Amino acid sequence: MTSFKSLDEIRESNLLLPPQSWFFGGWVKAWDQACVGLSCNGVKPHFLATFAITIPGLILAVLVGALNGYALTQWKFRGSDLLLGGLLMGCFMPFQLYLIPIAITLRELGIFGTSFGLILLHTVYGVPLTTLLFRNYFVTLPPELMKAAVIDGAGFFRIFFYIILPMSPSIIMVAVILIFTGIYNDFIFALTFGEVGKQPVMAALNNIVNSTYGVKEHNVNMAATLLTALPTLFIYLVAGKFFIRGLTSGAVKG
Repeated sequence: MTSFKSLDEIRESNLLLPPQSWFFGGWVKAWDQACVGLSCNGVKPHFLATFAITIPGLILAVLVGALNGYALTQWKFRGSDLLLGGLLMGCFMPFQLYLIPIAITLRELGIFGTSFGLILLHTVYGVPLTTLLFRNYFVTLPPELMKAAVIDGAGFFRIFFYIILPMSPSIIMVAVILIFTGIYNDFIFALTFGEVGKQPVMAALNNIVNSTYGVKEHNVNMAATLLTALPTLFIYLVAGKFFIRGLTSGAVKG
């Protein structure tokens, strides 16, 4: 409600009450006028920068994780269980533990402070999770289908793209939701390794809300917060049923 109030009404009324007169100036300013550092273009350009990182990172993390998961269900080799344990550990290790090694690696590769470096970082960070999700789902699929495809002459990638993936929409949606929200809501990586002038939206929101100069415009802050939350809210509303279905049909089995 606060985002739809004028500053005068916010100062004079209870924050929990609905607005006496609906005011959309806070939303307009948050979108393309609020100051983020030295630039006063609102959150709009930072949305574009965020999706330029989120979409490639999402596609790569899901695709590589699906390929890894399928390979782990088909090929049993010495140390495969140890590899799965390592992937599980990689999912739950705090990222603060390897901020410095990441910085050194990106610097040596010459991609520190670039959007490409951030995409690569999110891809590598998301692959352990997607690999485990897809591996635990693929082991529940009937092995007779893969054997029949092999007899018919289908190779690894043909089986994967034409048989396995079409049978896995639920777990794909689970992976998409988890990776999308993880990349989109990222703050530490964006702030530490992001490209100057092209900060993702969460870093921009932090600059808007925690600004220490000028008048504290609570309606603009609330509007900016709601604007940044809309994409993840939309994803969960549209794909929520697939998320639950994927989790209950094998995503947490092993």
